[in-house]
Amino acid sequence: MTDLAMQPAASDAAAHGGLDPRLEEHRRELTAYSYRMLGSAFEAEDAVQETMIRAWRGLDRFDGRASLRSWMYRIATNVCLDMLKGRNRRALPMDLTAAGEPVAEALGEPLNARAWVEPMADSRVLASAADPAETAVARESIRLAFVAALQYLPPRQRAVLILREVLAWSAAETAELLDTSVASVNSALQRARATMGSRDTTDDRPDPMNDANRALLERYVAAFEAFDMEALVGLIAEDAVQVMPPFALWMRGRDDIIMWMADGRPGAECRGSRLLPFEANGQPAFAAYRPSGPNGLHQPFSVQVLHVQDDRIVGFSHFLDTNLFPLFGLPQHPDGEIGAGPTTG
Repeated sequence: MTDLAMQPAASDAAAHGGLDPRLEEHRRELTAYSYRMLGSAFEAEDAVQETMIRAWRGLDRFDGRASLRSWMYRIATNVCLDMLKGRNRRALPMDLTAAGEPVAEALGEPLNARAWVEPMADSRVLASAADPAETAVARESIRLAFVAALQYLPPRQRAVLILREVLAWSAAETAELLDTSVASVNSALQRARATMGSRDTTDDRPDPMNDANRALLERYVAAFEAFDMEALVGLIAEDAVQVMPPFALWMRGRDDIIMWMADGRPGAECRGSRLLPFEANGQPAFAAYRPSGPNGLHQPFSVQVLHVQDDRIVGFSHFLDTNLFPLFGLPQHPDGEIGAGPTTG
């Protein structure tokens, strides 16, 4: 999924001894920023790689009037704005259509990958050692509903909202980065807040990952791997929602979700699957492997992001894109170990 146009530049940097370590220090936070801007894990990686190359090429001209971090955010913002020109808004299925029935005929044809907001592994965007308050804000701002809501904003408003409300930049700092006035920044922020206020960004805020919720997830893994529908019923909220990009079909209600997995229905193909836990979008996630290979070999099938609230699972986001596995450092078999993802630079 890496943009081939960026590969020669990356090779050029490698030929000259690689990227400056001072630039690499900012890769993770720039990936988070680019992900919020673009709504795509793959495009965020491409944007940051292009940012690194541009910064590396211009480092000898960096005059130090701003911090290196601010300078790199300026580059990343320009890269993201360029990438967003002429693009349609990425979305989640409930943004596009009404809930459907749990039947194969409702599934339809998969949409282009560019139609969807994609998940993002926490390990790619969240610092392992950071202030707890900052970590909480960072986790909230990469949740799927929040990232999907951001896509409703025009690109420059999106940048203003992220810089001001997520990264806590001042209006003056934001104005300098965007080459505009403080008044323009404040106006854009007001409009962005109004748009975000009209979107529901609370539906995927799970309860804290306490002992009770960890036990709930353990029961979910056991029930899903055993394909025990009776046990799953006791874990899923009555009004739970399930989405399955790249398909536009989504379902609301525990009964429909369970029916989707019944014998003869499309979800029954997940029987015998295994789940490997990790974290994505600030929430519990699982790499799902189906026994679809030779002699029942388990192979990558989907990335599940779960939404947990009030001791129940209230949402299932199943992303049926196996290209996410290498991007997130997920093994090709459930007995493997989760890695740190692909190296870049």
